[in-house]
Amino acid sequence: MTLGLITLFAVSVVCDVSGQIAFKRGADRLPVLQPRAPLGFAWALVSEPLLVLGLVIYAVEFLVWTRILAQVPLNIAFPIASLNILGIAVASRIWLGEPMGPRQYAGAVLVTAGVALVATGL
Repeated sequence: MTLGLITLFAVSVVCDVSGQIAFKRGADRLPVLQPRAPLGFAWALVSEPLLVLGLVIYAVEFLVWTRILAQVPLNIAFPIASLNILGIAVASRIWLGEPMGPRQYAGAVLVTAGVALVATGL
């Protein structure tokens, strides 16, 4: 795997992790959906800066992911991109203070091991 490809995968994972953190923080700031005032909730969705930031980050990730897919078969690229599972678990623990138990740690280790197995095939 070339340094350029490794960089693209890293950028993709970082975009996914940061986009998810932005979405979570933005969603936490949304008002409760009122059935009688759905337009107010819709406005809150499109005007919440962290949700907009999450969308912008995902637009960047879309471009990066498209570039990755132009170079790597999907059956290899997608498992490597699943490192976002590990990244999101760690980021949610660090930045959101969410609990992470033994099962989450074990799952993160297994995902990482699976990615290593797939990536060695490149």
